[in-house]
Amino acid sequence: MLSLEFFTQLEEILGAANVFRDDDSLSVYSADKSKNKGSVDVAVRPRTVTEVASVTRLCNESHVPLTVRGAGTGYTGGAVPIQGGVVMSMERFTRVIEIDEMNLLAIVEPNVITGDLQRAVEDVGLFYPPDPASLNQSVIGGNVAECAGGPRAFKYGTTKNYVLGLEAVLPTGEVVKTGGKTIKNVVGYDLTKLIVGSEGTLAIITKVILRLIPKPRSRETLRATFTSIDCAVKAVVELIQERIIPAAMELIDQRSLDAVAQYLEDRTLAPDGTGALLLIEVDGTEVAIAQEAALVKTACIRAGATEVLRSTNDEERNELWRVRRELSPSLRTIADLKINHDVVVPRSGISSLFKFIQQLRERFDLTIACFGHIGDGNIHVNIMVDPKDAKAVSKSREAELALFGEVVRLEGSISGEHGIGLSKASFLGMELSDEAISLMKRLKQAFDPNGILNPGKIFPEDQ
Repeated sequence: MLSLEFFTQLEEILGAANVFRDDDSLSVYSADKSKNKGSVDVAVRPRTVTEVASVTRLCNESHVPLTVRGAGTGYTGGAVPIQGGVVMSMERFTRVIEIDEMNLLAIVEPNVITGDLQRAVEDVGLFYPPDPASLNQSVIGGNVAECAGGPRAFKYGTTKNYVLGLEAVLPTGEVVKTGGKTIKNVVGYDLTKLIVGSEGTLAIITKVILRLIPKPRSRETLRATFTSIDCAVKAVVELIQERIIPAAMELIDQRSLDAVAQYLEDRTLAPDGTGALLLIEVDGTEVAIAQEAALVKTACIRAGATEVLRSTNDEERNELWRVRRELSPSLRTIADLKINHDVVVPRSGISSLFKFIQQLRERFDLTIACFGHIGDGNIHVNIMVDPKDAKAVSKSREAELALFGEVVRLEGSISGEHGIGLSKASFLGMELSDEAISLMKRLKQAFDPNGILNPGKIFPEDQ
């Protein structure tokens, strides 16, 4: 139980209007999109780095758990407070501080919505490539904490490739600045990259310096349909052998397509009988993309495509992408419980991964819908079950364990985008050695000697 004095000190730092103890507020701040739910004693909304540092210092001195929250769109429970204490919402940190056209960078606060930043920089002819599917809800701070990816990672990389520097508050209350405005910087350890992807366990991000690139002059999307996953994978192999690197390359399987058709009551987004669909986007100069789009179409036809459509304007392009945007809500037509995993394998292992997933379907009698970023081997595997069917839920847990084992055997990773958080903590040892885990724990101890910041995440025995 937190003392009255502790609550009084929070109100002195932040003002009573930014300290919440009512049940409705605490309920909102205790869960995220993963559907995990924790417990919280008080939620706070700082506005300045000084306020963040003061609250953090108070928590550290009082040994009170502190969990930091952005938009709450994570899938692994990273923002869920499982040991009570304080939830710090960064929702008031919403400024795009600067778009520096000369130095090709943006300086932003952590709760800037990713899609809003993309639109702001594109208005001046610049480009911020990372594009998680939740880009119109998720925020930059969460993207940095989880090292978010998205469809464009194949060509452009993930969030870590665009973070030049950070302002952050350590769990002990000190404010540090890492990196800076230059691409080249080899002074000391790379603390920036260490904090990126650390899932809110090492520091509280209060400002981000992001690298931008020139906006591609043109882009075009193609939709290719196939009778099977194998044919779609063959098309990807053809493209890579042609040395074509699309801006995005998304694969959607038949079960996912059927769910979208049922959800929208619209079969036009993918013809009836389609076994797999590829969405491929190319960008660059008009001359270059015309050539690349033609090569993409040829490669798909050689691989057995039943149909290849090309967008000729933004309206057609958005319509082709509609099937991908509707996937997440559509899967609810299959079952109410979606056990969602973002596994990733080397491209050479994609075909083997899909064969194994088919084996899981047959072995456990489960519906498993798959889609994802096939260009970089990041496949979202969704095991769909009725949460009231205890036997099916039990089988799904056996299936996910088998899936992770196969992914590691294929030299892949059990998480390409969503992180470990709560949901995958118990599987950490499947991929990482005891020595690697021990080193990570020592790093955590160095940053957070009292273990107050986002406790219980990543490392299983800390749950």
